[in-house]
Amino acid sequence: MNCSTLLCLMLTVVQLWLCSPTTQKYSAQNTDQSFTTVRRVKRGWIWEPLFVTEEQTSRMPVYVGQLKSDLDKQDGNLQYILTGEGAGSIFIIDEYNGKIYVIQKVDREEKPFYILRAQALNRNTHLPVEPESEFIIKVRDINDHEPQFLDGPYVATVPEMSPEGVIRMASQMDRETKDQYLVIIQAKDMVGQAGAFSATATVTINLSDMNDNPPKFIERLYYLNVSEDAPVGTTVGKIMAEDSDIGENAAMNYFIEGDSSDIFGIITDNETQEGIILLKKRVDYESKRRHSVSVKVVNRYIDDNFLKEGPFEDTTTVKISVQDADEPPVFNLENYVMEIAEGVANGSLVGVVSARDPDNVNSPVRYSIVQGIHLKRLFSINEHNGTIITTEPLDREIASWHNITVTATETRNPEKISEAYVYIQVLDVNDHAPEFAKFYETFVCENAVSNQLIQSISAVDKDDSEESHHFYFSLAQESTNNSRFTVKDNQDNTAGIFTAKSGFSRQEQFYFYLPILILDNGSPPLTSTNTLTVTVCDCDTKVNTFYCRYGAFMYSMGLSTEALVAVLACILIFLVFFLAIIAIRQQRKKSLFSEKVEEFRENIVRYDDEGGGEEDTEAFDISALRTRTVMRTCKPRKNITTEIHSLYRQSLQVGPDSAIFRQFISEKLEEANTDPSAPPYDSLQRYAFEGTGSLAGSLSSLGSDMSDVDQNYDYLSDWGPHFKQLAGMYASHMSVRD
Repeated sequence: MNCSTLLCLMLTVVQLWLCSPTTQKYSAQNTDQSFTTVRRVKRGWIWEPLFVTEEQTSRMPVYVGQLKSDLDKQDGNLQYILTGEGAGSIFIIDEYNGKIYVIQKVDREEKPFYILRAQALNRNTHLPVEPESEFIIKVRDINDHEPQFLDGPYVATVPEMSPEGVIRMASQMDRETKDQYLVIIQAKDMVGQAGAFSATATVTINLSDMNDNPPKFIERLYYLNVSEDAPVGTTVGKIMAEDSDIGENAAMNYFIEGDSSDIFGIITDNETQEGIILLKKRVDYESKRRHSVSVKVVNRYIDDNFLKEGPFEDTTTVKISVQDADEPPVFNLENYVMEIAEGVANGSLVGVVSARDPDNVNSPVRYSIVQGIHLKRLFSINEHNGTIITTEPLDREIASWHNITVTATETRNPEKISEAYVYIQVLDVNDHAPEFAKFYETFVCENAVSNQLIQSISAVDKDDSEESHHFYFSLAQESTNNSRFTVKDNQDNTAGIFTAKSGFSRQEQFYFYLPILILDNGSPPLTSTNTLTVTVCDCDTKVNTFYCRYGAFMYSMGLSTEALVAVLACILIFLVFFLAIIAIRQQRKKSLFSEKVEEFRENIVRYDDEGGGEEDTEAFDISALRTRTVMRTCKPRKNITTEIHSLYRQSLQVGPDSAIFRQFISEKLEEANTDPSAPPYDSLQRYAFEGTGSLAGSLSSLGSDMSDVDQNYDYLSDWGPHFKQLAGMYASHMSVRD
């Protein structure tokens, strides 16, 4: 808040005074006069203005006034009647003489006047003697309310050091001394009269801050330290100035004056208003050990009204001491650029790098090249004097620039290492002879005329400076005399091949090989001989390149066209015959197996077999054991239960050559041979072969369920601990059967 707020506050106080009872009384009197002026006086009615005082408390009716008709003879023949607002409840009338009384307390603040109607009747006839008339009873105001302050509490803000205004200040108030005042304001009505009321209100006046105080450094001299190996941007230290103002009036900026601003910088911390001194450039202990820095602080926002108070700035001195540190070697250049011609011999000098120890001890420096794993070692450096030489020949066409990193290390402290980058440019040497720009397919017709252009050629050179290259074309000396073609140099790095004679014959010569000599303008100039092959074509109006290529191929193979057609025909006939044989075989295979049912080939593999060996896992075709019902019905079943059982019990002594096996296999073989749907298997099948060398007899169900003769399994207990559980199972089985 400011002076305008105080002005509004005082206007509010004036309004409260205007609302006081004295003012209201004065207004009521004026209102009475106005009503008296505009009152309609009925003819025959006699009364004076009627008033009633508010807040009257009395047990008896209070007289207000009298209404009277001029026809009233005071004989009691007239009756007065009162109607309207408050008639009978607040106001009553004496029906004989017209006197009006108030019987209840009235409040002017609630209702300032009452409108009533009076009527005079003949008591005997009850007829109106006077027409009904309207009149007003006004309520007189009394001082029954004390003043009230509205919209409290009141808080105002006044700038410090403000001049006189609505509220006068006894003296200049300084916020830094006291920032808040409490002012009590009293409002009175009916000043100087009895029965006056008063009220008070407290106004809180805050002094807002003005920038009337300059910043001041806490110390006139600061001491800071910085190490010489500190990188750029390191915080050297902090200094601070004080300002009694607050908020943005206390905001300040720091500046470094003099030559030290190139080495040191300072920024302001907006939160703490501290000055942070930073390192802008590396310092060197050997060059300068102490720096004196002048720092100035200035208010960021200055009020023009207080410029006369003096400059809003301050200055201090900062002494910065440089601390010695063991520094790495320093190269005399950060980057080196060197040149060397390509193709020079190994050990050629490329250049020299130099570094020194900046410390007072001046430690010797050892040089080395950082070799990447993927880089080929092309250069080496003398570790004592920094001389760089080549270790292999350089080729500009492979790499025109080489970037290497050289390190310098202190011999006394190997941890102190510095690096420098060396860029080596390989200068071009004219070491590549010119050659054809591309492969040319050149054709000439048999009916070509003399001096006819058959091909345009150009050349390229892998050496540098392609813009300055110039090539010269000519025929080689050995073919100049006998050549049927000529070369015309166009002097723009191109040349044209022309016919020297007319008429060519394919039967006489199919190819012409022209040796083209190309010379460049390098130093020294290089030449090369490139062979251009010219193919003779049999053409009428234009050259058919495909036909020419075909003829060239035939010529190189030594075959005529008729011979080539015969060879192709033989190849085609052979392919047709081969495809026919394959189709016939496929058709026969389909007819042979058209009625074959689906066969299943399975392997029977025994797991955890204590006897036998690898022969137990041999595969066989289980379909051979499946016989058709029709074929089995025509043969009588033989009762071989005992024989098979005894065979299995004697498996330790009887091999697969026993008679029973031969008979069984013969039966199966006969069934297989007579089965039309069985394919002709040529593999040897083994049936019911338990394997050789097994210590245990057969446990096959073929023998166990045939009879009760051999149902004694006591021998299982003799086979060792592996068959203990099996022997127990069969022993319990025998006890149940018994």
